[in-house]
This record gives sequence, structure tokens and C-alpha cells, in this order.
Amino acid sequence: MKLSFTLNGRRVETECEPQETLAELLRERLNLTGTKISCEVQVCGSCTVLVDGLPVSSCTLLGYEVRGREVVTIEGLARSDGTLHPIQQAFIDEFAFQCGFCTPGMILSAKALLDENPKPSRDEIIHYMDGNICRCTGYVSIVAAIQRAADVIAKETKK
Repeated sequence: MKLSFTLNGRRVETECEPQETLAELLRERLNLTGTKISCEVQVCGSCTVLVDGLPVSSCTLLGYEVRGREVVTIEGLARSDGTLHPIQQAFIDEFAFQCGFCTPGMILSAKALLDENPKPSRDEIIHYMDGNICRCTGYVSIVAAIQRAADVIAKETKK
């Protein structure tokens, strides 16, 4: 079936099989491999993308369900001038990743959190990020990165 939606700020049209998940569509048809597939049952968060600004598990969302909607992947988060989004930069600055497999999903979930709550407490960050599993870092650096990004974004907003 034909499918049309906004992807990382640009309108795209592609083909999609009825049973094809959004993760498969992004990775295999559109060559956006930042979205990772791990558990395939909405448990780990590695496949998280934003659909209309909300984090979703793209491993279980069927591709055709994004018809006419806006999808943002990790590839679409950097700014138009090529600089990293403050959340991406904070993950680097705080060493919030090791293998990097969960990082795209973590960053997109963090973006949704900060869009909803620009100044979350440590406990609010931990609660919101509960659906994203990291097997390497121990989460301390991830929480610190999100706190740092919130501070940077708040400073940028004041300018």
C-alpha cells in the first residue's frame, strides 16, 4: 500500500506491506538505521521514535498507522545547521552511552519528556524513562545527561 507522512520534517511517500512495522519501514525501506530493533514486544525502548511528538515503540506500531502523521527519528533530531540537539550533545558530554544501542530511543524519549516538562526533577526523569532499558551504563549518566540538556534548553529559550 502507498503511505504518505512527514518524516524528520519532510513529506515522504513510500510503499508499505500491511504487516510491516514502523521500525521495519524506517530501517529497511527508508534506510534510517538509527532506530534499533531489540525486543520486538514494547519492553526495551530501543525502537522509540516520536509520532506527533509522543514516544512510541516502532517495533509494534504498524507502518500504515503513521499515514498523515509526523514521525521524528534520531536522524532528524540534529539542527538544520548540522549541530547536535542539546540532548544529543548532553549524552556525549555526560558519557551517557557505551555500546549506543539504546541511545537513540533514550534520546527521543528524553526529548518527549523535556517537551512536556522542561524542568523535570531527578525522580520525574527516572519515572519517565522507565520504559527504556540500558544494559551498559547503570543510568546515572543518562539521568545526568537529561538534566544537563534541560538546563541548556532552558538557557537557549531565555535568549
